[in-house]
Amino acid sequence: MRGAFRPAVLKSEADRAFPGLAVAGCVAVTAQFLAEHYGAPAMLMAILLGIALHFLSEEGRAAPGIDIAARHVLRVGVALLGVRISAELVLDLGAGVVLLTVAGVAATIGIAQLAAPLFGRGRRFAFLTGGSVAICGASAAMAIAAILPRTDRSEQDLVFTVVGVTVLSTVAMILYPILAGAVGFDPVVTGVFLGGTIHDVAQVVGAGYSVSDGAGDAATLVKLIRVSLLAPVVLIAALVLRAQGAGGARPPLLPGFVLGFLVLAAANSAGIVPEPARELANAVSRWALLTAIAAVGMKTSIPNLLKVGRTAILMLVGETLFLALFVLAGALLLL
Repeated sequence: MRGAFRPAVLKSEADRAFPGLAVAGCVAVTAQFLAEHYGAPAMLMAILLGIALHFLSEEGRAAPGIDIAARHVLRVGVALLGVRISAELVLDLGAGVVLLTVAGVAATIGIAQLAAPLFGRGRRFAFLTGGSVAICGASAAMAIAAILPRTDRSEQDLVFTVVGVTVLSTVAMILYPILAGAVGFDPVVTGVFLGGTIHDVAQVVGAGYSVSDGAGDAATLVKLIRVSLLAPVVLIAALVLRAQGAGGARPPLLPGFVLGFLVLAAANSAGIVPEPARELANAVSRWALLTAIAAVGMKTSIPNLLKVGRTAILMLVGETLFLALFVLAGALLLL
């Protein structure tokens, strides 16, 4: 009887989730099309298109699937980022650059925590913005948001952070190579600076290889080291929240998507992930994150988003400038 019942339950749940997942997927495809044909950042396009479809998440058949995409599809995308990481990356960079990268991440998150009261913001909002600036932009924002206690401001704060870091990352992609060229940095220093400061991976790659192949290689390696710090940062945050008992229900000791990230990174480091599998995982991760951020956009109300305020914008810009100055000073001292 149970065996006959389960397929019916699964079908019912699938039917319930399909409309919202399909809409979010269509928005992701549209965002990718705009990115490929008009040069617009895909993440930014996905969230803006999603916001335009906010009414779908309020009620009706699409709402359950949109919620699933915003939460569970997100975790799948973050976990699959692990295939980009390997121990070889660390060895290629050298201890000094790795320490500078780790210090830049820790210092940016720390300064965000210290500055939060000055901007009238809570420490969890500071962790969300500081972590996204310090690590890997929109992907880090979504991973961090997944472990923070949920409030009536959760979606709005996440959307603000994703839009903010994507815009700032795009501006940095244009301005930072010009700055590096004007100062006369060599390719390695340029690559370390670009990889250690620009928020999103795609913009790092674009900025680095717009300078030279050497700068692009160095920038990509440094950026992937920052991405590899996502798992330990989220794990430490989950432990702190668990100890505090924040938000009622305690988060798991090791969130499943963080465990998946670590397992895939370890497998990639061991060389047991075939290249076709790595490429497939990268593609699935990108589409999962695009779909998830489209769903987050659909759950966002413009009037509520505007309530974030000017101080939040100043805080995000300040964190970005701090990271740029920190990495620049460290790179000039080390290299």
